[in-house]
Amino acid sequence: MRSAKHNSRPILGVMLTLALTAAAWGQGMTKGILSPPANVRPPGLKNVGIEQHLDEQIPQDLAFRDESGKAVRLGDYFKDKPVILSLVYYRCPMLCSEVLSGLESALRVLKFDVGEDFEVLTVSFDPHDTPEIATAKKADYIRRYKREGAAEGWHFLTGSQESIDALTKAAGFQYEYDRKTGQFAHTTAIMILTPQGKIAQYYFGVDYAPKDLRLGLVQASRGKIGNVVDEILLYCYHYDPTTGKYGAIISRILQLSAAATILILGGLLLILFRRGSANTKLHGVPRAT
Repeated sequence: MRSAKHNSRPILGVMLTLALTAAAWGQGMTKGILSPPANVRPPGLKNVGIEQHLDEQIPQDLAFRDESGKAVRLGDYFKDKPVILSLVYYRCPMLCSEVLSGLESALRVLKFDVGEDFEVLTVSFDPHDTPEIATAKKADYIRRYKREGAAEGWHFLTGSQESIDALTKAAGFQYEYDRKTGQFAHTTAIMILTPQGKIAQYYFGVDYAPKDLRLGLVQASRGKIGNVVDEILLYCYHYDPTTGKYGAIISRILQLSAAATILILGGLLLILFRRGSANTKLHGVPRAT
């Protein structure tokens, strides 16, 4: 039984939710009927959301094509580095660009380098997206990121419906295609995977805190990247799957503060003791008169 498995309520992108809610409300007013309750999702969004599959294995034998058109398997990208996975579709008119822009902005702040310390997999869930489209999309974000070697570490994949279905199912990523608009209703989230391809964390929305991403990558790598400060922060902060963020563990912070205080006081007492001993040796013991 997997103890790390969690399920959360589906989380929709804020922009998508507002747009759909406004549209539904407008139609209701036009037809003279009331809008549905706020806790009832509109038709077409019943199967849209995120079901967290923490510690689940991403299938490594799934076949895709990279931006050059080369046939690849997901297992090709899981070796000795953690991986950030983003599920988008390249011709998305709104949310997917926000997801990738938010990810690139956060990565630009990190001192870790794409390709050197971790990999990024951006996979389209639209089977009609092509490697040519993926190439253009990759060139745009690599240009923004502006770090040497990033092109070898950030991969933009396309694939068949079968492979897409298997990947999105394993990731708990639920979306629907609207034939009327020719667009997808989908969530906004990225995932951090371990070097073995297991889902470690989810980050929701389109803005990702660099601190959380850094700690997530360090934790997923099992300490292979990062430094002593990162290890201390991981001791004091805990990833909360319900919020997709790291929160402080007050008891551990107090423990470290108490330990630091004891060390400082002990160090001061040791210095004072040594100075007293040195002065005694220097001046000698006074004789009684």
